[in-house]
Amino acid sequence: MHPLSGAFGGLDVLDLTRLLPGPFATLLYADLGADVVKVEAPEVGDYARAYPPFVDGRGVLFSALNRNKRSIALDLKSEHGREAFRQMVASADVVVESFRPGVLSRLGLSPDSLRQLNEELVVCSISGYGRDGPEAAAHDLNVIARTGLLHHNARSGEPPTIPGFQVADLAGGALYAAFCLATALYARERGAGGCQLDISMADGALSLLAPRIAMHAAGAEEPPGEGLLDGGVPAYDLYRTADDRYLAVGALEPEFWTAFVETLGCPELATDGLDRGEPGEAARTKVASEIRQHDLDHWRDVFGDVDACVEAVQTVDEVVDDALFEMRDRFFELGGVRQTRTPATPEAADQVAAPELGEHTADVLKDYGVDESTRRAVESE
Repeated sequence: MHPLSGAFGGLDVLDLTRLLPGPFATLLYADLGADVVKVEAPEVGDYARAYPPFVDGRGVLFSALNRNKRSIALDLKSEHGREAFRQMVASADVVVESFRPGVLSRLGLSPDSLRQLNEELVVCSISGYGRDGPEAAAHDLNVIARTGLLHHNARSGEPPTIPGFQVADLAGGALYAAFCLATALYARERGAGGCQLDISMADGALSLLAPRIAMHAAGAEEPPGEGLLDGGVPAYDLYRTADDRYLAVGALEPEFWTAFVETLGCPELATDGLDRGEPGEAARTKVASEIRQHDLDHWRDVFGDVDACVEAVQTVDEVVDDALFEMRDRFFELGGVRQTRTPATPEAADQVAAPELGEHTADVLKDYGVDESTRRAVESE
């Protein structure tokens, strides 16, 4: 059994978020046994439901991020919907929301007013720039641009490249939200009471630039693509193979670089792995020429048993069939969609597919003790 299985059992989470950062954060709690209730607008719901591709008429992005959750359809623009939500808040542990700053207040559901209903409540607000920042809309690309991460996602002398994954959404927003929420709940258990968490994706993304900020303050900032860890040295770089695939070499330590160049048949390069001058560029050129002679499968075989920090740059097709992830049981099928287990996800047999919009409205309202007249009003809207 997973050591954390059921760790958040009994924790009641009201999830007002949609798309990526918030749902990924609450997924971690749902996987660990929390009762995560997605509060969705009637008819529309989480926008991710409508994002292609689809399996059984539902977007796979939604299915991948919302397993183990319940869904209620609740119109927070109506007085009946707001009243039902207030009654639910009275017995909830957590509210997670990702509206622009000020939206909840304009609905009459400000974090302060919610905490007046339940002083033990933890309200976690996720936004692009924080609750006292600009109310401007911001997607991942905007946030990594403003925080400098995008500037450094570039090769030397070349323009920045848009990452193929969402750094600010997931690392800057979702993971920090989940971590800070766990911290707040721990503090609550020690008598601190509830609180409001202000999770800015920009703050989180900026923290990932900590080494660069420190180097800048010390007057030693390196241009993009010219540092130790971004392709500035031959021992830490990508090399193209004969079939136009890539080999990732991260042989920073002398023993790894030595093992790499000796296996490559170029032992004379053993002292040049970290050189940023002419010898280093000559070594890079020589390595690139050698790697270009054979296809990726050849180099997989050659370096398969060599301890030199060398990996093939894999496609998703290869990742899902990788023996490592098969051995560690990282993937499973649920609701017709291939799901990825996080380090916190228990065994696949315990998982429940993502809900239909409003699938659990009646049950959830009863479970949370919403009065009968309000329940009837909500269900008739």
